Amino acid sequence: MAKKVQFIFIFPILFFVIGTVYAQREDAGNYDYDQEVVFGLNKNTNGGLIGGLFFKLGTRLDDSQFSFLSLELSNVKNPKEVRYNTVLGNSYIFGKSNYLYSIRPQYGREVILFKKAPNQGVQVSALAGIGPSIGLIAPYYIEYALNRLETVREQYNPEIHQSRFNILGTGRLFEGIGQSEFAIGANFKAALNFEFGVFRSNVTGVELGYQLEGFTREIPLILTVENKQVFQSAYFTFYYGFRK
Repeated sequence: MAKKVQFIFIFPILFFVIGTVYAQREDAGNYDYDQEVVFGLNKNTNGGLIGGLFFKLGTRLDDSQFSFLSLELSNVKNPKEVRYNTVLGNSYIFGKSNYLYSIRPQYGREVILFKKAPNQGVQVSALAGIGPSIGLIAPYYIEYALNRLETVREQYNPEIHQSRFNILGTGRLFEGIGQSEFAIGANFKAALNFEFGVFRSNVTGVELGYQLEGFTREIPLILTVENKQVFQSAYFTFYYGFRK
């Protein structure tokens, strides 16, 4: 697990260093730009090791204000999820019946609070965004032993699959995705953006913020606890991108 965490954070840093090497040196200290395209990885209190993926297209409105369009793809979890090991050494989440994948297009504004000093420092900005949420509710499959010779893979239901010792593991990746349902909702976020780097042509930074998301109906993630239709989380996003 520690190696996976190191890889997740080291890879984007290496990507940034390689991009910086090929950047035009005359860009140093020149931070004026009209458009930016950034992408990154998200970690949040409702997600796993990687909470989701992030993409943003920003456009300058004036010297200190930008508008942006963004798209987030996120795996939303119930904070009460508990993982157990099976007799075969695999693992599963007790009581989990569905995944929730959230697709979040957003429109927002970003205001620069503190600009960089030439060739050094950190630019700090505040931003807020709002948009619709498209929730994909996909069944959570397990492999269950009916007897010593026969097993089945089906959506986990604790009332049917009552013996923990008969659960052998989870289903295949994306198994049952064709049986997914959709949920419609809306989302809002507010954040502080800390930007690093010394070149106009590329950018790297961290976004720290709060996310609120609600759906028109309750999402049955875990059948053994109370489920919700409104989710809130703190998050950070490590991003890298290009400007012109």
